[in-house]
Amino acid sequence: MRRCPLCFSDNSTLFFENKKRCLYHCQLCKMVFADANSHLPPNAEQQQYRRANNKRRQLSQFLFELVSQCETSEKPLLGLNFGRTLDSKSLRRITQRGHQINQYDPSIAPWNKQLMQHYDFICCYRVFEHFRLPNKEWALISELIKPGGWIAISTPLLTELNGFDKWHHKNNLTHVSFYQQQSFKYLAESVGFKLLFAANDLILVQKPSGSDITRGQTSIVDRDSSFCQQQCHLSHRDK
Repeated sequence: MRRCPLCFSDNSTLFFENKKRCLYHCQLCKMVFADANSHLPPNAEQQQYRRANNKRRQLSQFLFELVSQCETSEKPLLGLNFGRTLDSKSLRRITQRGHQINQYDPSIAPWNKQLMQHYDFICCYRVFEHFRLPNKEWALISELIKPGGWIAISTPLLTELNGFDKWHHKNNLTHVSFYQQQSFKYLAESVGFKLLFAANDLILVQKPSGSDITRGQTSIVDRDSSFCQQQCHLSHRDK
């Protein structure tokens, strides 16, 4: 039995074991997580990140589509690219539209006070699976998003527990947290957010607005079919 790093429940059971690590299944939030004793040392983890830094093209397209869906007026947007960084060409493509994107990559630099702003949207592309303490990271992300703002998450959802041993996504030892739909339902409910889409590799969460801001409910939900369809297509190509 191990304490779940997402919901802190002690109600977890051994789920999967091989020569490299043990994974546990939380019975409350349904997340599967790696035993902390099997986490890679920081140096080895950074080497893995450098070798696997091959998702910038997918990140660029994911983020650009997100920006396009959030553009409901001429007002410039302030967004946060959390956990990875765009190349300069892709970043200019967004800033030339009048928007500002702040970027945070823990493998390059630690979190700094300059990023402590409130954002219209936060992009988390293929980073949730790396969170050793997902509750802590979620608390930060949910604090940074503006009322009415969007959190767009791309991470492969665990949909078939019985097929976990054949799931290639688990083989990367920097992947330590594996989520089911119920896991994101728990996260959204824990802070009073709306979980509006959770399928394939795409999760959309909105922070409710306390004013008459209407960006959220009409921008992505009513127009999200193209965004969701495109991201589902990208996720299948990425596998």
